[in-house]
Amino acid sequence: MRKIYFVLVIFLSLQTFAQIKIEGVITDSIGLPLEVANVVAINGESQLLESFGISDSQGYYKLNLKAETSYQLKFSYLGFKPKEFNVTTEDQDILFDVFLESQPQNLDEVEVVYEIPITIQGDTIVYNTDSFVSGTEKKLEDVLDKLPGVEVNDDGQIEVEGKRVTKVMVEGEDFFDGDSKLAAKNIPADALKKVEVLRNYTEVSQLSSVTNNQDNIALNIKLKEGKKKFWFGEISAGLGNNDRYSVHPKLFYYSPKYSLSVLTDANNIGEVAFSGRDYWSFTGGFKGATNQNTGTNFNTTSAGLGLSLTQNNTAKSVVSKFAALNFSYKPSRKWLLTGFGIFSDAETEIERLTQRTFVSSNLLETVSTNNTQNVALGIAKFSSRFKPSDNFQWEYDVLVRSNKERERSNTLTVSTITDVIEENQDQKPVTVSQSSNLYWTLNDSNIIAAEIKAENATEDPFYQSIREQQPFLNFIPFDQTQNFYNINQVQDVTTKRLDLKLDYFLITSPNTNLNITLGGIESTQEFDSSIFQWLDNNQDLEFTSEEFKNDVEFNFKDRFIGLYFKAKYGDLTINPGLLAHRYTTNDEQLGNRITRNYTHILPEFFANYQFKQSESIRLNYRVTRSFTDINNFAEGILVNNYNVLFSGNRNLESALFHSLNLSFFSFNMFSQRNIFFNASYNKRIDALKSSALIGGINQVRTTINSNFQDESASFSGNFQQTFGRIKVGSRAGLNYSNTFNVVNDRAQNSESFNHNYLLSLGSSFVNAPNLEIGYRFAVSDYNTGTTNSIFYTERPYLKFDAAFLKHFILVVDYDYYNYYDKADTVSNTYSFLNANLSFQKEDSKWEFILEAKNLGNNRNLNQDSFNELFFNTSQYIVQPRFIVFKLKYNL
Repeated sequence: MRKIYFVLVIFLSLQTFAQIKIEGVITDSIGLPLEVANVVAINGESQLLESFGISDSQGYYKLNLKAETSYQLKFSYLGFKPKEFNVTTEDQDILFDVFLESQPQNLDEVEVVYEIPITIQGDTIVYNTDSFVSGTEKKLEDVLDKLPGVEVNDDGQIEVEGKRVTKVMVEGEDFFDGDSKLAAKNIPADALKKVEVLRNYTEVSQLSSVTNNQDNIALNIKLKEGKKKFWFGEISAGLGNNDRYSVHPKLFYYSPKYSLSVLTDANNIGEVAFSGRDYWSFTGGFKGATNQNTGTNFNTTSAGLGLSLTQNNTAKSVVSKFAALNFSYKPSRKWLLTGFGIFSDAETEIERLTQRTFVSSNLLETVSTNNTQNVALGIAKFSSRFKPSDNFQWEYDVLVRSNKERERSNTLTVSTITDVIEENQDQKPVTVSQSSNLYWTLNDSNIIAAEIKAENATEDPFYQSIREQQPFLNFIPFDQTQNFYNINQVQDVTTKRLDLKLDYFLITSPNTNLNITLGGIESTQEFDSSIFQWLDNNQDLEFTSEEFKNDVEFNFKDRFIGLYFKAKYGDLTINPGLLAHRYTTNDEQLGNRITRNYTHILPEFFANYQFKQSESIRLNYRVTRSFTDINNFAEGILVNNYNVLFSGNRNLESALFHSLNLSFFSFNMFSQRNIFFNASYNKRIDALKSSALIGGINQVRTTINSNFQDESASFSGNFQQTFGRIKVGSRAGLNYSNTFNVVNDRAQNSESFNHNYLLSLGSSFVNAPNLEIGYRFAVSDYNTGTTNSIFYTERPYLKFDAAFLKHFILVVDYDYYNYYDKADTVSNTYSFLNANLSFQKEDSKWEFILEAKNLGNNRNLNQDSFNELFFNTSQYIVQPRFIVFKLKYNL
């Protein structure tokens, strides 16, 4: 590994050898500096872009160029006549000042500006993708990784200036409702012409001046001319060793009137196009253009069965099928119809070995698990937007989710006893959500916004465990004469929820406005459950006592009114607010009904100081009330898994949550430096916490309002600097939590401190191979008062891509892991080496690909986790080495 780093440093050093600097000031005709003016240097011999720059607030620019070379320097600025100069460099730096003459904007000028690498127009940054790519890129994510200030994280989500992109559009229309991961993984790189970063984005232009949109970032993808009004895409298929296969057709059509995108995939090489995590987090971009924080946290959304999630899809085996369709249609200029449908079917085999240490007793449990998951996911949405004028907009959305989940597990647990357990889980939840939003500008001073959302959901989780040893002694009256203990549990949950919100904005001056908001939540849930034992004679023994059944109805109501004031004083924007809530909870079970009423005043404060156009610091403080739903109120016993029983608590009250956040970001286009940090502090009072009675590995849990205050703090920071075609990056993340739990009627204090760091160095040459190396280091420190465990992960990595011999492209990705703990009880080193070699002749539609995964044939990876009752260190079996030959046809 050290040799690899040494070679890379030498390689990067050679790329910057024998360079000189051209610098100067760009002004207008009266000598005033022009900020964000564009400068490009075209090599006179090759006619290729050699370097580019953007002037700073003083009009200063700088270019690093080769010595003894002829260049064409092009200077441009919106609203000014562009200029060109021929310059031949020698072995000394050159001072070169330029003034531009003002002129009305015309089509020729727009064309010149549009071709330069980066253009800044207010809150919009436009990247010309051809200025950054080397030809090795295959998907949108490959291109985005080479744009200054843009990243694709390990989860496939796009980030700009440290903020997550929540909406992606193609030619101004949502791509699968704006999902950034689907866009990054599927839009072909060769179709891109421009990438537009839209900062402070809002879908409702009427509210842009009265709402806070600083965290809203969208991307708009502009296509090449040959990709408009024509079908384009690709069809690929491949076969490999050990019966590996991959089929991946995708088609696109875009025109001003309508668009259509079709994505399909079927493979058994571990590539999950749409995971369960994606399904449950799929929100579809910005919905509800007003402030969505009402001071109440009441979550009724199911999270599925809680199936085991694989790490980077590296399970023992994954067989995946995926199909998706997205469309948009404009019946008129005032009316837009959009929609999508997504289906995913995945069978996943997971094999893991876990060592679990219980906090209260230091008891060690070793768990060996083999499970198979079958998950079929379906989601469909239809949207309508009617905007007859700039003063009126109406939206309607309907979203349907339906999925079928099944998990079959075989577990060997070794602690004070040894037991072999078979577990089965099934569920078919369905959710239908509808929303309607109206935004109406009455006049220059008055705006009304009305938003309504209705949701209906059903869930039917089923659980079964079959084991030799009698579980939960003295809690459940099992028939002990049976050969096996076959435990079954059925549940039915229905949810009906309505959210209403009405906002009135009074614009009192160009820099101030008032916002009066009122609304509420109305929720009704019903929950039924029962437990029975399946006997050897194929009869069931149902436990009819009230403590083993649930028949519960739970109602939650929230009525609120709030007042916000927003003002801008120069570069400072403040937005304080106050919300008054009247809450009512009502639960009926065990033959009686309990009603509770609460009144709370919740403050909120937001401040933003804008140092420059792309540099600001932001403070956010919120107080929220958190309520649980019916699952924690139902007092009948539930079987959570093979060693956990749960009983709810109908005496629960709300928890108070204080959140303080400070963030800073600076994106300097002149120096191509990107800095951001985010620090937060959270305190929970009367927190909804788990209380457990633990005997050996068996647990009986309930939920309580804690008498102790939980605290957590976090910090994340990122620094990225580009020197010509060399990019240096660093990142740090720190998370600390101090929590209390009740175990065996005693308060248990637990602390965790997780911190991770990243250093990276890479190149982005257009006509040369590119390398990126990095080093990640992570520490997980868990302290329970009686036990302190510290785990370390060292992870150097390397990425390489090169185009060679005219028609070949090689891409290599290497990750090395060194996982160990401070006590020297765990130690594992492993690595993943993936490579992709492709061949495609110029102007040919056919491409031949040789893809190899896990070339080192690594067989496992490690992961650790912590909660308030125990901490785990686990080893997962992963897919073995495989090689696939693919054939791709580009439409």
